[in-house]
Amino acid sequence: MRRYGLYDTTRGLTTLAAIGGAGVLLWAATLVGQRTDGRFWAEMAIVAGAGLVIALSQVIGGWTKGLHLRVSPATFVLAFIPTLVVVGWILVASQPGHGWHEGTLISWSRHASLVGLIHDLALWHGVLAFGFGLVLGISFDTVPALEPAVVAPAAATAARPVPSRTAADEPATAERQEVGTTTPGQPREVTVGPRSGRFRRRTPTTMD
Repeated sequence: MRRYGLYDTTRGLTTLAAIGGAGVLLWAATLVGQRTDGRFWAEMAIVAGAGLVIALSQVIGGWTKGLHLRVSPATFVLAFIPTLVVVGWILVASQPGHGWHEGTLISWSRHASLVGLIHDLALWHGVLAFGFGLVLGISFDTVPALEPAVVAPAAATAARPVPSRTAADEPATAERQEVGTTTPGQPREVTVGPRSGRFRRRTPTTMD
C-alpha cells in the first residue's frame, strides 16, 4: 500500500479539483438559461464540459506512474461516435426554438415511432449533455512511457574483429614445412637424425 501512496494522493486531489470545477461549470450553466436556441446550446456545452472535466481527472491523475496521454481510436469510434449521434439527435429534436429540425429529425422520429421516447429522454437533457462530455473524456487513455532501446548481444558480437584466417594458419604452415611438407613442384625434404645433428635429405617428387 505504501508504494501507491503518492499515486492515490494525487488521484484523490485531482478528482476533488475536478469535482469543484464541474460544480462551478454546472452553476454557470444555470445562469445561461434556455430561452433561445443559442442559450440552450451554450448551456448544454457547459454541462458537457463538466462531464469532460470529471473524466479527464481520472486520466491525468496517472502522471505519477510515468504514463503518457493518448486518444484511444477504438473507444472514440465505437463509443463516442454513437453517443454523439444519439445525444445530438435528442437535443436537436428537443431544443426550444423552431428551425430546420422540425422538418427533418422530428419527421424521421415520427416515422420511426421514436417521438415519445425522445420526449421522455429530453426531460433529462442536462444529464445527456453531461454524459456526452464524460464519454468524450473516456476516449482518452494513458500508456507507459517508451523505454530506450537496448543493444542486442548479437550486435555487440558482430562488432568484434574477426581474426584473419591467414594469421591463424601461420603456425600450422610453419610446422608442416618443418616436418617436410613443401609446395608442389619442389623436392620434398625429410628431416633425419636427432635434433642437434639432423640434416635434410632431398627426395624427388616424381619418378624418372
